[in-house]
Order: sequence, then structure tokens, then C-alpha cells
Amino acid sequence: MLALVIADPPLARLAHQSLNSSGGSSPFWFSAALGAVGFVVAFRKPRNPLGWILLASAIFGALSEDASFYVVADYRLRHGGLPFGWVAVLAQPGWALSTATAALGVLLFPDGRVPSPRWRWVLWLYLAAAALWIGGTLVASAVAIAGHHIRVDSSGNLLVLTHPTGSAAWWGVIEAVFLPVLAICWLASVVGQVLSYRRSSGERRLQLKWLLSGSVIAGVGIALTILLSGKHGLPGVAGGVAGVGAQLGIPVCLGVAILKYRLFEINRIVSRTLSYAIVTALLVGVYAGIVLLATHVVTVKEPVAVAGSTLAVAALFNPLRRRVQRTVDRRFNRARYDTDRLVAAFAVRLKDAVDQDAIQADLAGVVQQALEPAHVTVWMNDR
Repeated sequence: MLALVIADPPLARLAHQSLNSSGGSSPFWFSAALGAVGFVVAFRKPRNPLGWILLASAIFGALSEDASFYVVADYRLRHGGLPFGWVAVLAQPGWALSTATAALGVLLFPDGRVPSPRWRWVLWLYLAAAALWIGGTLVASAVAIAGHHIRVDSSGNLLVLTHPTGSAAWWGVIEAVFLPVLAICWLASVVGQVLSYRRSSGERRLQLKWLLSGSVIAGVGIALTILLSGKHGLPGVAGGVAGVGAQLGIPVCLGVAILKYRLFEINRIVSRTLSYAIVTALLVGVYAGIVLLATHVVTVKEPVAVAGSTLAVAALFNPLRRRVQRTVDRRFNRARYDTDRLVAAFAVRLKDAVDQDAIQADLAGVVQQALEPAHVTVWMNDR
């Protein structure tokens, strides 16, 4: 994996393409992030097949991208003058293996097993359809090599795979049949994880919440990247940040969930993200509203309107943030909200308490409910 990642920049330069163009495969940064997560999970939990699945997906994706750059350099720029071009043609459809293994990780999340025995038929159907789909890409590539009809597009994809016509029309039939099967199995696995989330509790629920959060981050990031593509200035920077979030969201969340590392922080992350997003949207609306009102209705000079709007937004930030945070915590970070209520109620009772034994029992009960420790010991100085 490391060798494939290191080889990516010189191959991109050989093909006269940007490293971020991703060739005909997954982006370079996504493969690197997925490979790092897969390596850590496989190293820490070698018996969990998900680590090896993620690592295999990253390796196939990186191999496909390297092959895409090499194919472009060989068959579009050098007209077949580079050695071992046919090897790159065979390796380029590695994107199919990468896609299939990555989707398999969702079905087997988080411990490498299907959610229940009833889902085994979905797993076997998915594996059969994926094997036929991947086998079709390899056969089509081998036929193109044997017939010396290797034509590729600007991304390094074989035209017989992207536009199957003539003798390669059979590949179009395979895609029309098996891609929908793969999509249905993948959607079924997502639905199964959502249903499992509704029935789960404890660590399992937190793991699924991390997976769903990563999926939401990836979906929103992809949408913003498409929406802001080609923009300049601040919107362009925002689009780039959204693209990085879309690529890193699922791998990072998968790694945290599988390793069970700081699982409890997902509630805090979700509540903080939502609250700051809401506060930002409200303050932007207030700022724009004051500027428009001052400049178009009251006819105040623009510098004065901007300065006044800035001061108003600065004054509203903390009060608005506290109110929004409390509202969001009640819905998305209920444990923290209930803990705050427990502590506040204990503080009120403590003001009027005079019995030492009652205070000690009340304190131990509050700590037990708020923190759920394995043991509680209260020491009090009688002097």
C-alpha cells in the first residue's frame, strides 16, 4: 500500500495529470486514508476481517489509480511506447474490486459478521454478483489486450468498459444485470444497519452512530463539492474542505467505531456540529438582514452598516450559542443533558441538607447515575 501511494505522484506527472484528478479510480487521498485506517484496525484487531477488507479496498483503489495514470501515459501520450502497458490495463479495473470490498465492509460492520443469520443470503448474493461483475471487467480487459484494441479515455478507463459496443456488448448486459443487484444488496445492508441501530443499545448503538455520522458527512461533503466545483475565492476553499471531509468522513468514523476508541464522544461531536451550524446560519442571516435593511431601507452608509452588523453579530453570538446548544443537547446529547440536570438537582438539595449520612448516600447515587462507575467510595473528614 505504501509503495503504491509513493508511486502515485511520479505516475501522475508522467501522465501530465493532477494528483487530485484521481484518474479512473478513487481519489488518491481517499485510498491513503482508507489504507491507514485498515492498517490500524488490522494491526490492533487482526481477527476482525473488517481491517483486512478496508486495507484490501485501499490497495485495489491505489493500484487502479496508479494503473490509470500509466495507461494514459502509455496509450494516449506515448502511443504504446512504454513497457508493460498491458499489465496496467489488467490492473486498471481494480476500481471494481475496491468498490466491491468497500461496500462489503458496510454489510459486515462492525465485527466482520452479518447482523443476523437471516442476512446470510444477502451476503452470498452480493458476493456472487460482485464476482461475476469483477470477472467481467477482467475478461473484457484481457480480450482487448489479446485483440490489440486498447483504447482508453482521458481518465485511463478502457472504452470497452465505459462504452461497450460491438463485440464488447456482452459487458453492457453484465453491467445492466449485476450492477442493480449490487446496488440492491448494498442498500439492503444500509437499511439493516439502520434497523439494527434502532434496536441496539450501549456500545453497539454508539458504533452504528459513528458509521451513520460518517455517512452523513460524506453525503453532505459530496453534495457541497459538486455544488461549489469550479468556484473561486472563499466558495472554492469551502468546496475543497468539503471534498476532504467527504473522503475522510467514512474511513475515520469506521476506524473509531471498530476500535471502540472514545465512542462516547460521538454525542458531543454531533451536538456541537449541529449547534454551531445552526448558530452560523442564524448569524449569517442576521448579518445579511441588518446590512440590507440599513443600506436599502434606512439608507445608512455601507461601512457604517457593516460595522453595526458586525457588532450585533458579536453581541448575539454567546447568548444564541447557549440557547441553541441547550436545545440541541436535549435532542442529540441526552446523556449530557440529563447529567447536568442530575447535578443541578443535587446542588439544590445540598443547600438544605443537614444529615451527613443522607448527603453521602445522595452523592453516591448521583455519581452512580451520572458516570456509571464500576465502584463508588465516599470519604468524608469528620474533623
